[in-house]
Amino acid sequence: MLQDRTAGDPMRQEVRWTDLTYEQIAEHLAEAGTPVSVPVVKQLLRKHGYVTRKAQKSKAMGSHPDRNEQFENIARLKQEYLESDNPIVSMDTKKKEMIGNFYRAGHLLTQGVIETLDHDFPSFASGVIIPHGFYDMKQNAGHVNLGTSRDTGEFACDSIERWWEQTGRALYPRASSILLLCDGGGSNSSSQYLFKEDLQRLVDRLGIEIRVAHYPPYCSKYNPIEHRLFPHVTRACQGVIFESVELVKELMEKTRTSTGLRVTVDILDKVYETGRKYAEGFKENMQIMFDDILPKWNYRAVPSRS
Repeated sequence: MLQDRTAGDPMRQEVRWTDLTYEQIAEHLAEAGTPVSVPVVKQLLRKHGYVTRKAQKSKAMGSHPDRNEQFENIARLKQEYLESDNPIVSMDTKKKEMIGNFYRAGHLLTQGVIETLDHDFPSFASGVIIPHGFYDMKQNAGHVNLGTSRDTGEFACDSIERWWEQTGRALYPRASSILLLCDGGGSNSSSQYLFKEDLQRLVDRLGIEIRVAHYPPYCSKYNPIEHRLFPHVTRACQGVIFESVELVKELMEKTRTSTGLRVTVDILDKVYETGRKYAEGFKENMQIMFDDILPKWNYRAVPSRS
């Protein structure tokens, strides 16, 4: 049973939580004939195991029958790449942000009140920022590309290219393949042939194989970037009003951790088209090489032979 302000005695054994204040609990007890002080209420709550907590996102919305097999496969791939000259990169898109005088959670040291608009209407924004991130598991390094248009498969592939050309190629001069860990939905959806077509074009430009391993449905929180990079980037930007994409770039570049994490940031200001379709005949003739193990989530894009 859940407890709210109107449900009565908060000390009943079946109660799991209460939003009553210490003072309100003392009042309830006094009305029931047991007047006690607020310090005694605190002692009673501690005795009964009540502590201040916030809800945790720990209950999965669902489970896929191939979940464990895919996690075992990803672990095998990671070990294989750890023993090679090839990078292991976790990729994902962070929550889209609006540019403008909009409220953002967090505290800042200031001499005056920071006033923002009281509603976050997109029509009042001067633009959008789509942070597309990479976490290099071997280097403990992050890279974020700030898109200013739309989150599409073409944007995701351009973002991969920017990371490789700006950072990855120099770090892995002897690499023959890139292991890309990502979620199964969004702009890099495992079921989208348009993403696979854009990915094939990308490896043809880069001249290096990209091996993709998607996390199963309902498992995005296990993607390393979600706890190795994004929380630290969020902390570096907390409380600051996003007045321009250049400001966001400057803030994210200040991301630091005690374990040595550093972050590079670029701006991708290309305009991306939505509603694109993959080319006629691509599905039947594509060169994407699907694995024998769970091919829907595991495949390789190999450069075409000229």
